[in-house]
Amino acid sequence: MVRYRLTRQLIQFIISLFVALTLSFTGQAFAQYCPDKNLQYWQAFPPGGESDLSARHQQLLIKKKCPNIETIIQYKAGAGGALMWTQMNSLPGDGLNVVGINLPHIVFQPIEGSVQYKTNDITPVFWFHFTPDILVVPDTSPYKNFADFIAAAKKNPGKLSMGGSGLNSANHAAHERLDVSFGISTIYIPFKGTGDMTTSLLGSQVDSAMTYTPFAINNKGRVRALAVGMEKRHPLMPEVPTFRELGINWVDGSFRGIGVPKSTPPEQIKKLSQLWMQINTDPEMRELAAKNGFELVNIGTDQMDSFMKERVQLYTQGAALLGLGKK
Repeated sequence: MVRYRLTRQLIQFIISLFVALTLSFTGQAFAQYCPDKNLQYWQAFPPGGESDLSARHQQLLIKKKCPNIETIIQYKAGAGGALMWTQMNSLPGDGLNVVGINLPHIVFQPIEGSVQYKTNDITPVFWFHFTPDILVVPDTSPYKNFADFIAAAKKNPGKLSMGGSGLNSANHAAHERLDVSFGISTIYIPFKGTGDMTTSLLGSQVDSAMTYTPFAINNKGRVRALAVGMEKRHPLMPEVPTFRELGINWVDGSFRGIGVPKSTPPEQIKKLSQLWMQINTDPEMRELAAKNGFELVNIGTDQMDSFMKERVQLYTQGAALLGLGKK
């Protein structure tokens, strides 16, 4: 009887150990996917902006997890990202070519109609972070707070300039929203990307900029933030009021993610989504994101259809309300 109990316990132990090891190896296999060749990571905006900064963060983490390959960041900037997004389906669909993509840009631009791609031409793989809208002025600006800025804009309609990244982009939409919400008229100046805008803003060649929280954080002391599109004040900028505090229900910004050519096989799409999930949930990435003002999100292939349906509907309504492409 004792021998039976021991045998049964041993069998149960072996089964439990087998299951545990199987789950462990399965989890490791799932958590440690690496491409077998170098990744080509295409950017739709010039170096120096939020997309470039996030790509550099990811490059570090991919190297950490996949030391046998390189992530080669390449740039094809123009038309607020549309140049790259128009051409992305001509890239090889080998699972080794990934393209940085942005919302609401890939919805707004086709609605406006001057680009050569449609939203459905883009194949999103993973959305990795969100950056809230923020209004900034140079640190030397006479506008010390949001009230000063609005008062000057109302006093001088059509005179104050506001830089931003691209046409029919999140920055452009936020500019239009600001004008409509507060009854002002400012001039939107589109740049190829945030990096290109920086010199003009810091040199006071534009009066202000509608940009994102990482820009304000990384240029603290050189720019003054006046209002931010968050539910609560940013912990790294507690002095900056939210638009909600200023009377407008405004919690918005830009999502960044990766997409692939349509010819990429589904199994490769899942593996890339898996890889980006690995690096986005790494503690080092959380630390980098927190320091630079990125709000991490983890939207992979399982949630992609529902997320995109919701976003497309929301941004289509927003474009109609703002009249983008109709001025």
